[in-house]
Amino acid sequence: MRVAINLLIVLLTFSTLNKSCIKPETGAVTDEVDVSFVLPPTIDLYEGAEYTFQVQEGKAPTNTDLFILEKGVLHLFPILGVSTDSFTVKFTDIPPSDTYIVSIKRGDKRKQFGNVFINTVSKIPGFEPDKKTNLYGVVTANGEGVPNVVVSDGIDVTITDKKGIYQLASTKRLGYVFVSIPSGYEAPSVGVLPTIHHKVRGDINTLERVDFSLNKLSKSQDNFTFLTFGDMHLANRTGDLEQFKAFTKDVSDLVKSSGDNPIYAVTLGDMTWEIYWYSRNFGLTEYIKTLNDQIKGLQIFQCMGNHDNDYKAYSDWEASSKYANEIAPTYYSFNIGKIHFVVLDNIDCSDFDGTTSRNYKGRITEEQLNWLRKDLSYVDKATPIVIMKHIHVFYPTSTTSFKIGHDEENTKALFDILDGYKTRFITAHTHTMHNVTPNDAITGEYDIYEHNAGSVCGSWWWSGYLTPGIHLGPDGSPGGYGIWHFSGSDVKYTYKATSYPENYQFRTYDLNSVSFSMADIPQCPSSIQGNFQKYIDAFPANNNNEVLINIWNWSRNSALKVVDEQGKELDYKQVYTYDPLHISALTIPRFNNPDITSVPNFITVPLPHFFKVKAADADVDLTITFKDEFGNSWTETMKRPKAYSIDEYRSK
Repeated sequence: MRVAINLLIVLLTFSTLNKSCIKPETGAVTDEVDVSFVLPPTIDLYEGAEYTFQVQEGKAPTNTDLFILEKGVLHLFPILGVSTDSFTVKFTDIPPSDTYIVSIKRGDKRKQFGNVFINTVSKIPGFEPDKKTNLYGVVTANGEGVPNVVVSDGIDVTITDKKGIYQLASTKRLGYVFVSIPSGYEAPSVGVLPTIHHKVRGDINTLERVDFSLNKLSKSQDNFTFLTFGDMHLANRTGDLEQFKAFTKDVSDLVKSSGDNPIYAVTLGDMTWEIYWYSRNFGLTEYIKTLNDQIKGLQIFQCMGNHDNDYKAYSDWEASSKYANEIAPTYYSFNIGKIHFVVLDNIDCSDFDGTTSRNYKGRITEEQLNWLRKDLSYVDKATPIVIMKHIHVFYPTSTTSFKIGHDEENTKALFDILDGYKTRFITAHTHTMHNVTPNDAITGEYDIYEHNAGSVCGSWWWSGYLTPGIHLGPDGSPGGYGIWHFSGSDVKYTYKATSYPENYQFRTYDLNSVSFSMADIPQCPSSIQGNFQKYIDAFPANNNNEVLINIWNWSRNSALKVVDEQGKELDYKQVYTYDPLHISALTIPRFNNPDITSVPNFITVPLPHFFKVKAADADVDLTITFKDEFGNSWTETMKRPKAYSIDEYRSK
């Protein structure tokens, strides 16, 4: 009877204290409280739940002790059912989900035992996890469970039952679990980031619950716009943050003009530059803050690049852990409308040695391929697949041929997994542009496209830094982003140059006015000058009445038509060459430097999206029409002679 009365007094006292909480100085912290028990890394709690702790060395608390969770204030809970092996805590008025310091209070003393993450959840009536389950949760929308939602820990893949409950016997190796957003739903946003993954805190022996919430859309998603952002390389150098504002303004204007039509975006890797995480104090946190400050009303999915890995790491998992903690899973999937999107990580940092050597390999791991097989097992073969990954699949070797860009063995294994699906890859990494279609021999029997999508930063922000108003990739493609319009299973794609109208799709040069010589780089050391000769050879002084056309978004399925002022259609020749404007804006300033000791970085490279046409004479005007593979068409009337001047091409 006396024990029962004492317990009642404790409960009444606890009830009063717990509802008001008490200040953290209550009770002197000491090691004199002789209690020892196993404290798990995480505890799932709902209002009124009881949790049993395992006692160590027979050192159990007493029924008159109090269990405390501390974060700013102390939350006190009664201890029940004490034995030499265990004790139970009754949790009422539980605090919100967070990490708390755990203490046992005895009289005017209390002993701290470490930290625990309290995961505050609602009770699932009539549900008990399977015996092998160590990770489970509920996917809800508007308070109701959502069935048939794909959930994964990056190794195994499952779907929710009719109540929205999922269960996994997880290895917990990657440290998180993620949801594949189903069509007709959106994930809640934290700034620009959709909330699609949560940390897993316990070990393989810890049963823990991780819930996901979704927002069910009131109207169809079938018609939507999807923006693709190639390499950003934000590092707080070469004026990049100021130049970046032009990009975010361009995107923000587009988002505002979209009205109520669904619009989403994805990055394509290298949003940051890991070297400058430390030397310039600009890393992933600063990158996300920049996006959140400058872009509103747009969810931006993320794809990891080689420069988004921590070079101070010693393994692939360690290299990517900061990204996974702050940004997104390194690979995952989601659905919008009738399209299944997949983000892959084809940067293998297993050979990192903690130095700036950054010895990564461009490959997709077997673990990731196995995950993709499981993910696609829930996707009908009639569903179009769009895969975003940083490093390109193919790379052009001439005007008519391509090669597999890296990791030929696993790339072919990836193709086998995708066999039977119509797949489009959207990639970056090169800072240039090329398109591959199933008509190109390199794709073999697979229904595969690739769109290597240019870059936001152009030539690592150098061209705009050295020549303000000229923002180009090394192939002369303008810094910008992709705009994809999906209508059901159909798609149209264009590339939007930052600060230019959408009809800016190619650039023309009257080669009668374009030439380069050693006189352009008078300050270049003689030991380096020879490396500039290839640009002189490509554009010698002549009056051949040739016109060069740079069509950066060209594909085999595109069409070009050139008609002179007399109405004569002229023949054209595809050529593998350099962009003159990029030579003038970036390559010449970087060569024309008396202090260089080696060939500069980021200089002009050749690609095959150039075309030459020969006019009858220097005064003949041309009408040039480019029609892309999606049926979009753009025309320029080229007045000749056309002088060559950087000012002619500056963004206004």
